[in-house]
Amino acid sequence: MNQELESILRYLRLWGLLSRWDKLLAEARRGDFSHGRLLKHVLEAEYRTKHDNARELRRKRAHIPELLEMETFPFSRQPKLNRKQTMSLYDRFAYMTTTRNMIWLGPTGCGKTGLATSFLLQAIDRGYRGYFVTFAELVAQLYAALADRSEAKVIRKYLKYDCLVIDEVGYVEVEPAQVGLFFTLMQKRHKTKPTLITSNLGFGEWGSFLKNNHLTAALIDRLTENSYVINMKDCKTLRPKLDKGPKLDKDDDKRKDKNEDTDVNQDRATNEKEDANKRNDDDRRDSEA
Repeated sequence: MNQELESILRYLRLWGLLSRWDKLLAEARRGDFSHGRLLKHVLEAEYRTKHDNARELRRKRAHIPELLEMETFPFSRQPKLNRKQTMSLYDRFAYMTTTRNMIWLGPTGCGKTGLATSFLLQAIDRGYRGYFVTFAELVAQLYAALADRSEAKVIRKYLKYDCLVIDEVGYVEVEPAQVGLFFTLMQKRHKTKPTLITSNLGFGEWGSFLKNNHLTAALIDRLTENSYVINMKDCKTLRPKLDKGPKLDKDDDKRKDKNEDTDVNQDRATNEKEDANKRNDDDRRDSEA
């Protein structure tokens, strides 16, 4: 590649062609491409490069803590989860094409976040803009925005995402002002852009952290009207249990107690011997005096 062509490709930001020019020409020579076929081949290669780079950038900007793909979800360890239903929702992609929310309800550690992340990644890989935020982070940002009256800006930020994950709803209690702003955000996204929510609490318990029965009822009404709700209350935790170490049987306990008693008796005998020697030394010095 000559310098002039390199400058043109850089100016046009055709990075794929810039990095693979010689390879593409070699492929064209081997295949005896016509001019039209060569041009199509070059453009397709550049398209793939730009497409892949854009996808990786969208993933990076989504603020996802762990890239959990659907292919890695351990369905075999979660038999109470309806795998057929989950995969049907995933493959149909209706949550994006028909603008439906998705809500996973279940105990801590059962895989709700992993599933929500998988659905978010699918949307991102198909060209949509997505974002991941915990409920605690979201309400903290909304509350902080009240100080400088920038709450409208924060709400606009979360409105722009085509697919938004709000993880761990219900893990923190919120102030009345935060409840109002959260409700405003959800109301504005209602039926316009899908929101994926995970919570360890059933809808009947949401009033315990929102502390506003009127807004809680209105929020749940809007969410359930246009949502796929996946109930995982009977699912078990997937997190490994801590190793408590080997369990001692009764004989081990007896031997341990016996050894401890022996050590105590030996220490007592040593102390008594030292005391006796000290008294003998004191008596000898007194008699010499």
